[in-house]
Amino acid sequence: MRDTPHHGHHQPHEHHNRHHPQPSQPQSRGIPDGLLIALIVFLLGLTFLVWLATGLAAVFTHGAWPAGVTVTHTPVAIRELAASPHDLAAAWPNTPPGRLSGYGLFWGLLISEVLVLLVLTVFVLGTVTRWRAVRTARRTAAAQDRAGAAPQYGTDEARYGEVPAGPTGPGPEPTGTPRATPPRSPEQSAPQPHAPQGTEQTGQTEHTGQAAQFVRPGLLADAAAPTAPTPAPVTTAAPTSAPIGPGPIAPVPAAAEALLPAPLVHFGPAPVRRAAAVQAVSDAAGPALVVTSSPAVWSETKDARAKLGPVLVYDPGHLCDTPARLHWSPTSGCEDADTAAARAVALLAPVRPTARIDTAMADTAETLLRSWLHAAAVDGRPFRQVHRWAQGAGQAQEAVRILRTHARARSGSAGLLESALTAHPERREVAQALTVRALSALSSIHIREACTPNRTDSVTLESFIHEGGTLYVVGEAIEDPRTHPGAMPLLTALASSVVEHGRRLAARSTDGRLDPPMTLVLDDVAAVAPLPYLPELLTTGHEQGLHPLALLRSREQARNRWPHQELPEGTPF
Repeated sequence: MRDTPHHGHHQPHEHHNRHHPQPSQPQSRGIPDGLLIALIVFLLGLTFLVWLATGLAAVFTHGAWPAGVTVTHTPVAIRELAASPHDLAAAWPNTPPGRLSGYGLFWGLLISEVLVLLVLTVFVLGTVTRWRAVRTARRTAAAQDRAGAAPQYGTDEARYGEVPAGPTGPGPEPTGTPRATPPRSPEQSAPQPHAPQGTEQTGQTEHTGQAAQFVRPGLLADAAAPTAPTPAPVTTAAPTSAPIGPGPIAPVPAAAEALLPAPLVHFGPAPVRRAAAVQAVSDAAGPALVVTSSPAVWSETKDARAKLGPVLVYDPGHLCDTPARLHWSPTSGCEDADTAAARAVALLAPVRPTARIDTAMADTAETLLRSWLHAAAVDGRPFRQVHRWAQGAGQAQEAVRILRTHARARSGSAGLLESALTAHPERREVAQALTVRALSALSSIHIREACTPNRTDSVTLESFIHEGGTLYVVGEAIEDPRTHPGAMPLLTALASSVVEHGRRLAARSTDGRLDPPMTLVLDDVAAVAPLPYLPELLTTGHEQGLHPLALLRSREQARNRWPHQELPEGTPF
């Protein structure tokens, strides 16, 4: 009881302290530091520009810098010019009036200096903003890659077949885009045995949303059916996986989601393939190589891709409505004999016979073409010279002479070419005819122009992967290129060259892969640019940071184009 008065004695002090806090120090107010610094920079810049304009005007008029025009006197001159813009002599009293220029030249130079400074400022700000955007995109892609997620071509739930679950419970649902439920453990997603009806329906909705995350082919179904999917019927039974998309869905544990690879090959009609290609290009966070026969893929995605990096278009057939086309010579990089050999394989891939009995003739054609490519590259000849050598006309021995005498030619290449030209006349004639057929498109002026690179084309093509750019390889779809290949050999050679360049960059990186990864959208690749090593690319590309997506018409088309190699199991549209 004695403690009660003592406790009551301190209550007024607590009440006083609570309602009458100690006065804090008043915050100082004044000019912000940023505004003060900007004002100082503006005044210093104006001083420098006025001093420079006065001196340059005198130099242009009299040929010498006038005495008395100094930086220290410039603030006084600015004040005098503000009062009397036409009187330069009053602004610079220490300078003889005869050494100064007229006021018109002075003000013209000053305004020109301000405009140049403004343009440079806008350019620097734009460059810095673009660099920061590219760096942010690369960091985001690297973070997603390190998170161990399955390789996909997007991050939203409705991309690449991840169909969001529709409403399954009673009551109205909002008409906006539904949100997919995050992955839950089997214990959390299983309904309680004595839970009320509302709880059971909620668990069913969550379970359906979880199962919908593993519907990989759903993108293709969405592209084929433009209407919104109807919600699943309401049921009071235990949660089960409802059929969504093209086939039945089986529930998969959340721990196994990272083990499910995204489908790399899809089959279907042209409209659905185009929609899938457009979405894949739009979702690519890093550099992208797009092979397509539809100019609409380029027109619908070029503006969005231009915000991430440079956009290049290789269109030798002039299918796209643009004057800015990339020019590329197949002899580029063929100073290296190994590169020339790979380039020859790619150029002959569309016309190479598939019968094993013709293997010897196809190998001879590759020997001839790689030797001619190597000779033209080391001697600085244009690509049309390779076409002349292939046609014969008494010039075949010129390539042998170049390979034998040039210092940069690989040792032994001259003897290899000469043996192919002299031995087995029948085989040589068939091999030369095969090479001429592969290069027959050079008879068109558009194709010859596309194979004559400009000064900056090579540098732009080499750097677009580092800059997060996009290369569109657009060509006509040809189902039987062995008789009339058109520009298909050139398209195949360029696409193969870009893939090999990406592999070399990945090999030189610390972790052995591209970061951010390069997306390869291969729309109608069998009829536009049949890469000879596509099966290997689909199998091992992800390990090197190359994420391919092959869109084909049918399985029969794939078997006809790559009869001796098996493509990964594809998904029908």
